[in-house]
Amino acid sequence: MEITHSLDYSVSFGDCDPAGIVFYPNVYAWFDRTFHEWLWQFGGHEALCQRLEALGLGLMEASAQFRRPMRNGDLLSLTLSVEEWGRKTLQLAYEGRVGGQLAVVGTEVRGLFKLGDTGMVAAEIEALRGIVEANGQR
Repeated sequence: MEITHSLDYSVSFGDCDPAGIVFYPNVYAWFDRTFHEWLWQFGGHEALCQRLEALGLGLMEASAQFRRPMRNGDLLSLTLSVEEWGRKTLQLAYEGRVGGQLAVVGTEVRGLFKLGDTGMVAAEIEALRGIVEANGQR
């Protein structure tokens, strides 16, 4: 079973730059919001971190490619897909569509961070994968 999660977002005037096009940092915030909304089916970020004895599921890398402008009044449909489970990372892919047309694609690499002897360290992510798969997702 492929792991996906979708979120619809109504673009508003406040999301846009002076040219009326979505200000690009907002897209990264929407990716993050989609990720955290996905986590709610597993109890949410805070509950997962408590269960895994972790400090957080942190962002290590992010990228986006903008395919068409997004403007005030657009309904953006964002879909998150889990692309790859690494030993210490989780790679996510995002696709955003407006009216069925591809508007943005992006990726994130996230890690599970715990407190180690030398400070915060990336931890094995297999326990998170187990929780996700136990919830009927792969």
